[in-house]
Amino acid sequence: MATKPRVLYEFGPFRVDPDKQVLLRESQPVPITPKAFETLLILVQHSREVVTKDELMKAVWPDAFVEEANLSQNIFRLRKALGDSPEDRQYIVTLPGRGYRFAAEVRTVTQDGEDVVMESRSSAQVIVDQPDAALAETLTRSLPAVAIGWKREPSRKHLSITGALLALAAVAVAFYLHSQRQIAFRETDTVLIADFANNTGDAVFDGTLRQGLAVQLEQSPFLSLVSEDRIQQTLRMMGQVPDARLTPQVAREVCERTASAAVLEGSIASLGSQYVLGLRAKNCVTGEVLDEEQVQAAKKEDVLDALSKIAGKFRSRVGESLAAVAKHDTPLAEATTPSLEALKVYSAALKLHASNGDAAALPLFKRATEIDPQFAIAYAFMGFGYESIGESALTMESISKAYELRDRASDGEKFFITAAYDLQVTGNLEKAEKTCELWAETYPRELTPHGFLSGIIYPILGKYEPAMENARKTVEIDPDFGIGYNNLAIAYEALDRLGEAADTLRQASERKLELPDFLVDQYQIAFLKGDHADMERVVAAGKGTSGEEALASEVDSFGVAYYGHLQEARKKSRRAVELAQQSSQRGKAALYEAGAAVREAVFGNAPAARRSAAAVLELSNGRDGEYGAALAWAVSGDSAEAQKLADDLEKRFPESTALRFGYLPTLRAQVALNHGETTKAIETLQTAVPYELGQPPCSFFGFFGPLYPVYVRGEAYLAAHQGAEAVAEFQKILDHRGVVVTDPIGALIHLQLGRAFALSGERSKAKAAYSDFFTLWEDADPDIPVLRQAKAEYAKLH
Repeated sequence: MATKPRVLYEFGPFRVDPDKQVLLRESQPVPITPKAFETLLILVQHSREVVTKDELMKAVWPDAFVEEANLSQNIFRLRKALGDSPEDRQYIVTLPGRGYRFAAEVRTVTQDGEDVVMESRSSAQVIVDQPDAALAETLTRSLPAVAIGWKREPSRKHLSITGALLALAAVAVAFYLHSQRQIAFRETDTVLIADFANNTGDAVFDGTLRQGLAVQLEQSPFLSLVSEDRIQQTLRMMGQVPDARLTPQVAREVCERTASAAVLEGSIASLGSQYVLGLRAKNCVTGEVLDEEQVQAAKKEDVLDALSKIAGKFRSRVGESLAAVAKHDTPLAEATTPSLEALKVYSAALKLHASNGDAAALPLFKRATEIDPQFAIAYAFMGFGYESIGESALTMESISKAYELRDRASDGEKFFITAAYDLQVTGNLEKAEKTCELWAETYPRELTPHGFLSGIIYPILGKYEPAMENARKTVEIDPDFGIGYNNLAIAYEALDRLGEAADTLRQASERKLELPDFLVDQYQIAFLKGDHADMERVVAAGKGTSGEEALASEVDSFGVAYYGHLQEARKKSRRAVELAQQSSQRGKAALYEAGAAVREAVFGNAPAARRSAAAVLELSNGRDGEYGAALAWAVSGDSAEAQKLADDLEKRFPESTALRFGYLPTLRAQVALNHGETTKAIETLQTAVPYELGQPPCSFFGFFGPLYPVYVRGEAYLAAHQGAEAVAEFQKILDHRGVVVTDPIGALIHLQLGRAFALSGERSKAKAAYSDFFTLWEDADPDIPVLRQAKAEYAKLH
């Protein structure tokens, strides 16, 4: 019996001998430990493939529990032995969160040095019907050179048979080698999906398959797709319309401009009653074909399943481990919808969403759910559409439906739906925070969890440093993600880093990014700098579109009221409410009215405050607007109405973090103050301490509410004649101007400090604080009750 050839592995100047368990460099032994050798052998046997840490540890230490540090030590020793440096990983590459990959080309040789095919791979079989001549020639050229020796001259018949066998072998081996190729992607690489070439004549596939492929590939924690926002922004820079078709030529240019690693070109063709789907990955700079996949679907209903399979093949080819593919591979029909028609509408909705926002895409998301009432992710987006126009009841209804159907979604979409449910329905930010942190850990290249954390969760919790870091992460992942710049600018404002906030907005402008929120950011930065001319410029820039003008008018109403121009503020608030109603945004109109109600209340205009509070509830019973109305009633002395609304809010939103730790303590403390119960008010506000420096949801578009628990606590200490304690509370507000911004308490804090200092017997400090208030309100409307009261108090100090 012939002796089975001994298999060795070679790469660079190294040779690995499994039988002798030795590593040679140019025939000289390289000293490494036995466990390090076992680790190396596994890596070279799976060269160009991802081997997870768990797989390595189970293989090297099959019968023992060891710490991961043991594996790390082995990798360190191997790199040292191979000459790998931190700057140049030629051989062993770490894939954070995934494992390791042996990057160098490995040759398998026999003991005498002749190239052989590994035994475990020698059974590859390919059946080829009528192979194309050009294809056969290409495949044959792709084979490595092999030396063939003959003992005698073969006959023409033998040559013919041998040639046919060699041709078949060439095709078989070439297909096998092609199936084993790995595409090397870096962690920062992105992939662009072009529109599918639809050769079936059936319009239902237009746009649908591209979106379906995106859904499947987005399930990968490893891959990062170029976002629709970034695609549309790039198309604009190219002089194309935002919804231009991504033909191969257009897609390749977008791919180059976004510095992506590859462009994926898909196709579908009919073959009788069957369908053939193809996918080709190209280097968008060189045009080199990196990978080609093809699958067949027996009938139209099987196309989505075939698309899932082709996506899974591509994910494996780019280096994603089989375990990861299996873990995050919900079939497309389950991850979205089994309906091609619903998926087509959903695809169109996402494009419109990227170019025109939540409200514009709302009808299409709604239509998708009408076609398929089980379409979970479409309900979630529909909920955000309703949120954008202030329809809180419909928001909660839609997102609750998505949450109910969340098992019909991919893993990434489940994270999105769960986070949305806690953000928009329960309001439980502690749960949402945990969901988003796990989401970001599972999908490190997904920007949405960082967006939720930086734009909603952390600001409300008062965690401005983490908010800044996560906002930076969103911009790093997608430099054309406008909301990321907005969140980053707001975080910088809260941290009183106004120069960096302004720089952030300039960067967004340089990238031609436009958001109505940028006007608010620019206004607030100008306000904090005391630049009145720039404030007026921003307001003027907002005129033209109802959404931008409403926002600009509302934020300016607070800006002018801050200086005591209450009559002008009322006009601007009325304008904002009218514009919101004209745009059918009743929820936003209610929030704007609530801000006006609170402002009137703290300035001492009780009748006006009550009228505005009543108007709020005629427009909407949304959580944040209703809180504003309740607070206006409480500050105006109508404790019964305030308590009734507080009870209603608690009943409807029992889990809401903003409610439990901000709204309810503030309302109940104010009611206690109305009844002369100062101790109860102070004790009630203890609940608010963990998040009292945060920006509550009502401040996002209503521009009122930050640090109100602190303000009311200060008033409680004043009522209890504890001047020093009141000073400490009011000073917190003065120290957080970037959080309070234009809120009326920012102006009144000078008056409150004057009162607190006077109570403490510090007359000079009290006079200085009163003077600061009068300077701020030097040309204020003279009939504002709080101003008249302040002048009377100041006169007594003299």
